[in-house]
Amino acid sequence: MKKTIFLTGIFLLSAGLFANPFNSKLTDNERKVIDSGELLIKNINYEKNISLKKEESALGDKLLAEIKDLNPKYLAEVIQIKPYEGNEDLPERLEALLNNVPEYAGIPYYSERHDKWYNLYDSAEIIETLESEDGKSKTIKADLEMEPFDIVKETINIYKDEQSILYSAVNTNKLRYLDKFDCIKPEKLKICILLFRDGDNWVLYGIGGVNAPRVPLLTERIQTSFINRIKTFCSFIFKKF
Repeated sequence: MKKTIFLTGIFLLSAGLFANPFNSKLTDNERKVIDSGELLIKNINYEKNISLKKEESALGDKLLAEIKDLNPKYLAEVIQIKPYEGNEDLPERLEALLNNVPEYAGIPYYSERHDKWYNLYDSAEIIETLESEDGKSKTIKADLEMEPFDIVKETINIYKDEQSILYSAVNTNKLRYLDKFDCIKPEKLKICILLFRDGDNWVLYGIGGVNAPRVPLLTERIQTSFINRIKTFCSFIFKKF
C-alpha cells in the first residue's frame, strides 16, 4: 500500500512538472496518435474547438488571441510531437525554413475535387523584410501565386523567445476565385505554426482558418479550397523534421 501511494505521488508530481499542453477537445485516440509521433490533422470548424490550452506559453497565448480575433468559420489543426533529444536545434532549423519563403513554391498539393496534384504555390517572392532591433521578431511581406486565386499578398510575422517560435501569416488583399467572384476579404485567411518545448518533447502545432460565410452552395468548396491548403502547408513544414 505504501509503495502504491509513493508511486502515485511520483506520477502526480511528474504530471505537474510536464503538464499536458492540450485540453479535453483532443480525444484519447487523438492523443495516442500524437504520442506515437504521428501527424494529427483535424477539422475543428470554430475557435471554441481548439485543443491547445491557454497559458502554456506566451507565444501560444498570442496565437490563440490571433485566432480568436480572426473568428474563423472554417478551422483546422495539425499537431505533431518530436523528441527533444537529438532535435535540440529544432527552433533554429524551423526558423530558417519558415524564413525561406521562395522555397514555398512547388509544395505539392493534392486536389480532391480534381483528383490531381498541383503546386500549392506556383511562385513565392519576398517583397520586404523588417526585423526588430532585439532580433526577436521579423515581418516579411510576400507575394504568393496560388491558383485559382492568383496572387495572395501575405504579411508574415515570425516571433521567437528562448524555446518557442510562432509563425503567423495573413492575407492582405482580397482573393477572387478564377477572377469571377470575391471569396475572401483581406485579413480573413490565416495560418499559424507554433513550436514550443513540453518536457522531453517539442510540440509542433499548426492551425489555420478562414473567416468566410457558410453559404450552402459554397461551403464545401471553401472547405476544400482553403482548409486543405492550410493542412498541406503545415504538414509540409512538419514533415521536414
